[in-house]
Amino acid sequence: MNHNRKGRTLGREKAPREALIRNLAQSLILYENVNTTLAKAKEVRPFVEKLITKAKVKSLTTRRTLHRTLSMDSAVNKMLEEIGPRYKDRAGGYTRIIKLGRRLGDGAEIAQIQLVQDVEKKEAPEAKETVKN
Repeated sequence: MNHNRKGRTLGREKAPREALIRNLAQSLILYENVNTTLAKAKEVRPFVEKLITKAKVKSLTTRRTLHRTLSMDSAVNKMLEEIGPRYKDRAGGYTRIIKLGRRLGDGAEIAQIQLVQDVEKKEAPEAKETVKN
């Protein structure tokens, strides 16, 4: 039975898998898009989205919490200074996964995970009134 099994092992033990997810999340934060395998992208998505939700509130506690997870100061600063305020009014769904096809060497599915860029909401054009003569 497969009860209480959550997440993907990605062919690694616990500590290397956690390091992989943290490093991938850090790269995603710094570069805002990363090409990786589909399984890794799906695994890192909830991890990054929880970090962005925390970064919406800029405080010392948040900084320390993010620093516990992300080892680079530049990644923590970018989260609090740029990414957190960017998604302040967004309720969730900060990342997008785009499938890119299969890798030539081993046939693994490759995907790009990226941070969603908010496009300013365009107002619907007003209906023109018709004038009858």
